Amino acid sequence: MTKKITILLFSIVILGVSKYVYDVHFNYNFKEISKNKVYKSGVIPPEKIATYIEDHQLKSIIDLRFPRSKDKINNPEIPDELTAEKRAVEQLEGVNYFNLGTDQVPTQETVDEFLEIMDDPFNYPVLIHCYHGVGRAQMFSALYRIEYEGWTNQEAREQTRLLLKGSSFDEGASKGDYLINYKSRAQN
Repeated sequence: MTKKITILLFSIVILGVSKYVYDVHFNYNFKEISKNKVYKSGVIPPEKIATYIEDHQLKSIIDLRFPRSKDKINNPEIPDELTAEKRAVEQLEGVNYFNLGTDQVPTQETVDEFLEIMDDPFNYPVLIHCYHGVGRAQMFSALYRIEYEGWTNQEAREQTRLLLKGSSFDEGASKGDYLINYKSRAQN
């Protein structure tokens, strides 16, 4: 019986690692936030961005990296990579590229710029991305859900990722507290 449990646990670990490797290195944490309207991801290599744009009919990309990000340790904002992505997108007709570099917890100015972009129906479908696709992209996806889909702060926060104790979106963590206390335009 112990051998079967060991094999089962090993299989679960292998499946989990395989999913992680696929999500991060092959799918770039790409996820649909709102059907055929809003997507989020990590960095998609410039040579592959056109495929995602075509497959999902994207009209706009909101890049949450550089120039204002100060988080150099966990999110290596490499200027050449940012420039290469911007050039790749600019070569595609009918696709807008917006750069809203932000820290993990956005300023009100950055949120206002984001909402201005999202208020324009001609910008949809939109891809929101940061370096990994699990921090800033998740934050702005949650803000989208609160502002445009009427989700509660708690519902939007719960969809960011697993809210394990100590996660960056957990209550008591800076991103978690930001979403808990966020006041939508409808609430102001």
